[in-house]
Amino acid sequence: MGGISIIGLGGMARALAERALAGGHVVEVIGRDPAKAEKFAAELGGRAMTGTFGATPAGDIVILAVPHAGGVPVVEQYGDALVGKVVVDISNTFAGADDTTLVTPEGTSAGQQIAEALPASAHVVKAFNTVFGHVLAQGGRLDVFLAGDDAAAKASVAAFVESLGLTPRDVGGLAMAHWLEGAGLLLMGLARSGAGFNVALGAQILD
Repeated sequence: MGGISIIGLGGMARALAERALAGGHVVEVIGRDPAKAEKFAAELGGRAMTGTFGATPAGDIVILAVPHAGGVPVVEQYGDALVGKVVVDISNTFAGADDTTLVTPEGTSAGQQIAEALPASAHVVKAFNTVFGHVLAQGGRLDVFLAGDDAAAKASVAAFVESLGLTPRDVGGLAMAHWLEGAGLLLMGLARSGAGFNVALGAQILD
């Protein structure tokens, strides 16, 4: 299996790293604080290693596991270090005290904003934002919705998703990232309205 780089050291980064390691990948974890990154990698064990923040990531797939507000600044700081990479944006763009609105207006999304900040040869795929980190960590086969404009990049992320024991669901071009971010709101509403937070969104394909 190939190498995966994860920028960020939060709960979602951990859940993705654990599943990637179980799927046979080498995982590079990257954070602004080298000591925290080393501790994070040591806790993961296996084929986990640390990278230097701002340097060229080792993996062909780079998972941007940072809050929405930090996504574009991180990408801008990396600059040409992301040339040729597939960047996976997992962020949600919730706003308001009750998380019922998006900070990105119709016609754009976090994924599209990140794409605009990347070198031309890098490609963004929106994925994983409709899965809670703790649910991902529990295991099981979940649906992961993907949006992206580059077919090869999307195929690469779909193969990665499958290697985690998950099911990729292609929803179209990167413009659909806005609606995936809306689906993140739907997931929050479902959780808070009686379903609880051990819940996941999925698609049932009928014959």
